[in-house]
Amino acid sequence: IKQMCGILAIFGSRLSEKELRRLITKLSRRQRQRGPDRSGLFVGTNQKDGTTFALAFERLAIVDTSDAGRQPLQSDDGNVIYLANGEIYNHQEIRQRYANKHQFQGGSDSEAVGIVYDEQGVEGFNNLIGMFGTVIFDRRTNTFVAARDHVGIIPLYTGVGVNGEKFFSSELKGIWDQCVKIDTLQPGHYIQDDWVQRPWYQPLWHNLEYVPTRQVEPLEIRERLTRAVKSHLIGDVPFGVIISGGVDSSVIAAIAMRLVRSGEVNLKTHHMEPEVHSFCIGLENSPDLLAARKVADFIGTKHHEIVFTPDEGIDSIDEVVYYTETFNQTTIRASTPLFLMTRIIKSLGIKILLSGEGADEIFGGYLYFHKAPNEEEFQKETVRKVRDLHKYDLLRGNKATQAWGVELRPPFLDREFLDFSMDIDPRQKMTQNNPRKIEKYILREAFYDPENPYIPEEILWRQKEQFSDGVGYGWVDSLKELTNDKVTDEMWENRETTYPVSTPFSKEMYYYRSIFESHFGNEQCVRTVPYNRSVACSTEYALAWDESFQKNTDESGRAVLGLSLIHI
Repeated sequence: IKQMCGILAIFGSRLSEKELRRLITKLSRRQRQRGPDRSGLFVGTNQKDGTTFALAFERLAIVDTSDAGRQPLQSDDGNVIYLANGEIYNHQEIRQRYANKHQFQGGSDSEAVGIVYDEQGVEGFNNLIGMFGTVIFDRRTNTFVAARDHVGIIPLYTGVGVNGEKFFSSELKGIWDQCVKIDTLQPGHYIQDDWVQRPWYQPLWHNLEYVPTRQVEPLEIRERLTRAVKSHLIGDVPFGVIISGGVDSSVIAAIAMRLVRSGEVNLKTHHMEPEVHSFCIGLENSPDLLAARKVADFIGTKHHEIVFTPDEGIDSIDEVVYYTETFNQTTIRASTPLFLMTRIIKSLGIKILLSGEGADEIFGGYLYFHKAPNEEEFQKETVRKVRDLHKYDLLRGNKATQAWGVELRPPFLDREFLDFSMDIDPRQKMTQNNPRKIEKYILREAFYDPENPYIPEEILWRQKEQFSDGVGYGWVDSLKELTNDKVTDEMWENRETTYPVSTPFSKEMYYYRSIFESHFGNEQCVRTVPYNRSVACSTEYALAWDESFQKNTDESGRAVLGLSLIHI
């Protein structure tokens, strides 16, 4: 079974197996929201040095919901013991490739992780197409290895204990008070006993000096994204789609509906009624709610509009900081509506959500990209944005939904689609080079089909709204008002003394930081949170593109609204 879940592992412990079992059970319980369906545990002794180790699992059953998918899993001979969190979309292909060599325990896609490692060691991670965090103990060598997917869709933290123990955890809350050093395992990397992070994913586009020159036809983007969406709809449980009202999520939802209607995705295997549910959240009459309603009516989903008030959002901030484990301003702004919406989604029995994360980073969809001075800078910024996604949107997308035991899947970040899209000539992506002077033109053009439209034309060409803006500008305004009230001028004047590490840039950030400290009160935890200035979600490098960016580092999309008022 595939499962989104919570994993936690400890290696090199001096505790007895019985003592370690008690400890890891207590720590794993902290992230049980990620896996409310079942728990699993393995405790053993390293035969090389006599230390103990343990692997714990909190399961959210998605693929093969029987006990055959219960983790920790073991190889045929019991020599490879492993945990895997996420989804391996090509697991059937891997099963077929090794059908004559391996005995499978069940239908779980997680078994693909153990198989490729057993066959190829760390080189096997290159054969996994999906989103994953995995921890493996190899009894043949008495060593461990942990790895994370290509862009960090799935979170994985590393830690070193006071006696040198090595910790791994899906979330910070599992290990924050056990370690003297905490870090995140970088996307596309693995780590072994020597505690050095090494890349297993090294595409050419990671090189900032590489500027692609390959021209593509928009139809190829459509075909490849359709394949990605189809692969992301594996599973044995009900799925839904988020429609924020922008082009990215709307296109993903429209593709999913076409796959259902063509019979390529069978709702019966997902134990669903003959309809697909879609969801949008916003303040009353917010831009996103109105746009999403049009899309849902057009593509034929059973649509749910979730209206929230600023007070409801504010009441949830403490929980949102706790579950997302960040004090980044934009992340908290956007996580709060998603957190509120996911609670309702879970109440309907839905465990999988498709979303549009990644398109803005890949195709230069943020409004500040209008100011990119040339194709070299445009390409570099998209690379930086994609490689930073795990710190922001992917962290939000995973943790705000996993707080309620729901798995979010972003097809734009499918590894094969990502490698294809990041190798497109940036001149084809730049707003200056298209007739409408609009961001993500090549993506919009790919789904422009007058004879058989995917989504309403007005949505296809709708300008970018950041999620925290699109839910209603009153949301961000309410947060600023709240934090101005909560953080006194005296507190603000003493901010560098109070918070010498990652000193807050604004009263809003100060407020989130104070909540973060109440849950994760040490400097190591603080350093896991990204800390840099931004205008409308830019990286710090892009601030140099325009003098006005350096003067106005407001992370809201409104900071650059004057750049591009497209009239269709």
